Amino acid sequence: MCGIAGIMMRGARAPQAPAVERLLAALAHRGPDGNGTVVRDNVALLQTRLAIVDLATGDQPMFTPRGTALVANGEIYNNPELRAVMRDTPFVSRSDCEVPLFLYETDGLGFAERLRGMYAIAIHDPAARRLVLARDPFGIKPLYYAITDDAFAFASEPQALIASGFARAAINPRARNELLQLKFSTGAETIFPGIWRVLPGETLVVEDGQIVARRQQAALPPGGADMPGTVAQLETTLLDSVAVHLRSDVPYGLFLSGGIDSASVLALMRRATGQRVQAITCGWADGAGVDETAEARRLATAMGADCHRVEMGPADFWALAPRIAASIDDPTADAAVLPTWMLGRAARAQGLKVTLCGEGADELFGGYSRYRKRRAPLSWISRKPRSMGVFGDPAGLAGWRDGIAALETNTMPDRSAVQAAQAIDIAAWLPNDLLTKLDRCLMAHGVEGRTPFLDPVVANFAFRLPDAQKVGWRFGKHLLRDWLAGAFPAAGAYARKKGFKPPVGAWMQARSGELGSLVASQPGIAACMPTDMIRGAFANAAAESQPAWSLLFYALWHSHHVLGISAEGDIAATLADAGRG
Repeated sequence: MCGIAGIMMRGARAPQAPAVERLLAALAHRGPDGNGTVVRDNVALLQTRLAIVDLATGDQPMFTPRGTALVANGEIYNNPELRAVMRDTPFVSRSDCEVPLFLYETDGLGFAERLRGMYAIAIHDPAARRLVLARDPFGIKPLYYAITDDAFAFASEPQALIASGFARAAINPRARNELLQLKFSTGAETIFPGIWRVLPGETLVVEDGQIVARRQQAALPPGGADMPGTVAQLETTLLDSVAVHLRSDVPYGLFLSGGIDSASVLALMRRATGQRVQAITCGWADGAGVDETAEARRLATAMGADCHRVEMGPADFWALAPRIAASIDDPTADAAVLPTWMLGRAARAQGLKVTLCGEGADELFGGYSRYRKRRAPLSWISRKPRSMGVFGDPAGLAGWRDGIAALETNTMPDRSAVQAAQAIDIAAWLPNDLLTKLDRCLMAHGVEGRTPFLDPVVANFAFRLPDAQKVGWRFGKHLLRDWLAGAFPAAGAYARKKGFKPPVGAWMQARSGELGSLVASQPGIAACMPTDMIRGAFANAAAESQPAWSLLFYALWHSHHVLGISAEGDIAATLADAGRG
C-alpha cells in the first residue's frame, strides 16, 4: 500500500527535480515507511511506501533484467498462486507487486487480467518507450492523471498533481453540481478541470506524453442467466476471499458495526485464522443518533474478539471536520467520512496497519431498498434510483444527473432491472463515494483498508444470483442473511439495516444560525446556491441532515483545496477565513 506518481515529458526532456520532489512531498502521508524514485530518459516514477508485505525487500521502484520498471499501490492477493506457475521468473523479492511487473513482460497489456487484488500500477517500458497505467476493476485503489502541453503526469491523489504544478485548483461546475446533488461525481472527469480518473478496470498506454490506447477489464460478469447459489457455496466463496485478504506481514484488524456485513467478515476472519480478531467500532457521545457500538461489542464477545470503542461527539465534529474534508481531495459529501476518519486514526493508534471492512456487500448482494424497488411490480410505479437530487432539481445545479443517465443507457440488455441498478452503483457510487471515502480517511493515517466482498471470485458468484436470492419484499441480501443465520446466530441476520450514520444533523442544528451565515458567505457556495436555500437547509438540519451536510462539507472542502486555507482551525475559523477572501 503506497502512494505512487510519475511524469512522462514530451520529447527527450528529463522531468524536472522540483516537480518530482513536490509529488513525493504531497504523497508522504500515504507512505510513511519510505520512498523511492527513478528518473530516466523522459520519465520519472516515484513511490511513498506503507510496508505491508515483504517488509525487507519490497521497496519500489522494481525492475526486470531488461529494464522495465514498476511502481504500484495495492495488494495482489493471488501473489503466491501466480508465483507458483511462474517458476522460471527471476524474482528478487517476496513482494506481491513484483508479480505484475513480470506478467507485463509475458502478457503485455493484458497483464492485469490475471491479478486478484486492489491496485493502481504504473509500468515504464523503456524498450517500447511507453508508460502503462492500470487500475483494479472495482476502483478500490485510486489513480489520476493530467495532460499539459509539456507532459503527462499521474498520481494517487489529485492534490499531488496540483501541488506539483500539473493542474490548477479550480472548479468543474458539472462535477460540483453532481457532488451537491448525488454526494459524489461520476465518470472520468473530476471536480478539478484537467484532472482525470483512470477508470476502474482501465489500462492506459502513454507514449510521448499522450494517451494512445485504452482497454477495460469489467468488474462484473455478464448478466442474464440466473445461477442459483447455496449457502454452502456462498460460505466457500467468502471464506476463500477473506483468507486471501488476510495475507499480510503486519498486524491487521476489523472495523465492526452492528450490521450484518461486518458481522459476516468477523465470523469469516475467526473461521479463517482461529485467532482472536482485533476490532474497532465507532459511536457517538451523549447517546446521540443511532449508536451500534453496544451491538458491535456484543457480537465481538460472542465471537471471542476484542473490540475497542471510539467515540465522536459535537466537539470532535466542530474541531476535526475541516481536517477531514481536507483529506478527501476527490470529494464525497457522505457524512460517513467523519467516523471513518476516526476509525482510521484509532487503527493507527492501536498499531494496526491493515483493517478489513464490509464495503461492497450491499452492492453485490442487493442490500439497498432501491434494488427492491427495481423488481416488478414495484419497478412499474417507482422512480429510477437517484432521480431526485439532495436539493430537488434547482436550475443552478444543471446537468447534475447527466452522468447517471449515461450509465442507465449503457447497461447490458440481458441484465435484469435489479442487476442494472447494481451495475450503475458499482460503476459510479462505489468507487467515487464509498471507496474514495475509505481510501482517503484511512491513508490520512497510514492505514490500509481491505474489502473482501469486492473480489472477482465473490462478484462472479454474487452478481449472477437470481434477483430473489438478493432482494425480497422486506429484506435485501437474502442469501447472505441465510448464511449468517447459520454461521453466526448471535448476529441477528434478519434485523433491519440501520446504516453507519453520525448524528451530524443534531450537531449542525445546535449552531444552525451561525453555520448558515458562515456557509452562505463562503465563496464556493455563494457561487452556486441562493442564500435562502442555504439558511433553510441549516434551519432544518435535525430533520433532514444531508442538504446541510453537503453544503458544509463542500464549503470546508473548497476553502482548503481551492482557496488554500489551512485545515488546522475549527469549522468557524475555517469558514470565517474563507468569507474574508
